[in-house]
Amino acid sequence: MTNNSVTSATEDPVLTDKLQAYRQRHSDFLQIQLTAIDPVCPRLHDAMRYAVLLGGKRVRPFLVYAVGEMLGAEAKNLDGAAAAIECIHAYSLVHDDLPAMDDDDLRRGQATCHKAFDEATAILAGDALQSLAFELISRPLAGVSAVVQLNMVRTLAQAAGAQGMCAGQSLDLQATNRHVDLDTLERIHHYKTGALIEAAVELGLLLASEVATNARADQQSWLETSHHLRQWARLIGLAFQVQDDILDVIGDTQVLGKQQGADAEQQKSTYPALMGLASAQGYLTELAQKALHALDAIPYNTEVLAAFTHYLITRDR
Repeated sequence: MTNNSVTSATEDPVLTDKLQAYRQRHSDFLQIQLTAIDPVCPRLHDAMRYAVLLGGKRVRPFLVYAVGEMLGAEAKNLDGAAAAIECIHAYSLVHDDLPAMDDDDLRRGQATCHKAFDEATAILAGDALQSLAFELISRPLAGVSAVVQLNMVRTLAQAAGAQGMCAGQSLDLQATNRHVDLDTLERIHHYKTGALIEAAVELGLLLASEVATNARADQQSWLETSHHLRQWARLIGLAFQVQDDILDVIGDTQVLGKQQGADAEQQKSTYPALMGLASAQGYLTELAQKALHALDAIPYNTEVLAAFTHYLITRDR
């Protein structure tokens, strides 16, 4: 348990070290996995690498590593899940940028996948990354039971599909050019953005669950920890989206790596559009306070997760 409060902690040295270490580990692992693939179609393989390796905040892999290690899981057992969820996220961005969806030209400071290659190749690259995700997460792991791995596969599938991200994207498209209330907007982003963030935390929990069992951890304490971590994940998932919406208003295209003002141009439903910028910023702070309160109830060292909460609400990209 850590005494957490909202402060300016974007440059927290503990978090910076962890972010760099996890990003490097994740990048190295993904590089190895993609290099090991027989490039039957080099153009498709190049598009996959372009979509998943070039830049990105790596929020979801970070959460798998940070939560899993905090609870006692070995980093080597977290690699596959962290890579799998990033493959799902990367595929979703490739498809989200397509002309039939958000029709974006810029992603992570570079041409979107369909601009760098072509629409058909981008669609197939997204499809292939989704398949790769499930290959990675289903590989046997030493000390991890088949039951836990099946639960991991189910967690990722539900978060990615019609009960998660895809549902949220569809709801978001339906809300374009329409006025929606706050409850509807939160429902959209609970699925579109929050589902994968919550899944990342859940994967860390699952991979640590047998460690807790083997250590004869108190079952009630474990259940309470799991509850508070899921609560934290839901809150930061929403906060992440609120900050994204705010940055679309006040951010800089060069820093963001994508076109500033795109949401307004496409008449997307956003928190600043619904609440006003100042109220959206106040709501963001409220979500962060609630998230940190959830961490305070966890009997582990949550310093890194608290610093990450600060990072999410103060980031500029």
